[in-house]
Amino acid sequence: MNREPGSTPASLPKPWQDAAVAVVVPTYNESGNLAELARRIFALDLSNLRLIVVDDDSPDGTGRLADELAREYNQARPGSMHVVHRAVKDGIGRAHLAGMKTALALGDEYVVQLDGDLSHPPESIPAMLGVLLATGAGLVIGSRYVVGGSLSVRWGTHRRLLSRFATRYVNTILGLGIRDATGGFKIWRGDVLQELDLDAVRSDGYSFQVEMNYLCKLAGHPILEVPIHFAERNAGTSKITMAVQFESMITPFALRLSGGRARSTRPR
Repeated sequence: MNREPGSTPASLPKPWQDAAVAVVVPTYNESGNLAELARRIFALDLSNLRLIVVDDDSPDGTGRLADELAREYNQARPGSMHVVHRAVKDGIGRAHLAGMKTALALGDEYVVQLDGDLSHPPESIPAMLGVLLATGAGLVIGSRYVVGGSLSVRWGTHRRLLSRFATRYVNTILGLGIRDATGGFKIWRGDVLQELDLDAVRSDGYSFQVEMNYLCKLAGHPILEVPIHFAERNAGTSKITMAVQFESMITPFALRLSGGRARSTRPR
């Protein structure tokens, strides 16, 4: 059953409520969304939840706001919010990797990927965690395109067709069998992330999602999808550039040819 954004899901049974869960949120110029996102995340009925914000030196002050929020939330729940400051804007894939590595170093058992623009409903995290724990899957994706999933009515026809084409394109080349192969709302088992060797992941932009899905499949871990409502971003502008779109086009071929590791589109 779909829930409206901001609604409260049913509580998870114990000990699931006490699972060590980290929510990784990459940010670049998300000062208009971060406070509301943090409020909704910390309203979840998860007693051992950590928010990790990875900011790419946002000129709008997102990093400073993250530090202020961390001081506030850590007073009530010590260690519940951690901020990673990166000196350059190096791609959302690099930011996710930095957050994942931080979560694993801090001992978190499950890692959520969540966009910072309020397009993903954090209220779906407990349900996604429940599916992960009940099934033993390596990865659960919050999907726009399974039965019960939905998209904002503000998405035009062109954007919807482009998104559908991207998933079909990826699945045709890589055989993922995932209805929302490019989606960025996920929860991982920490031991699976450690197995996948994050240091070897090469994708910089949104194709990071595809590379991680493919690596999970190659490693033999089940990937499941649960329905979510994908909203339009609340404030700010999209970060998808022509360079990001180009990387997304060539990454599936690079993964297929290399047997699981994409070749970076820029020098390191």
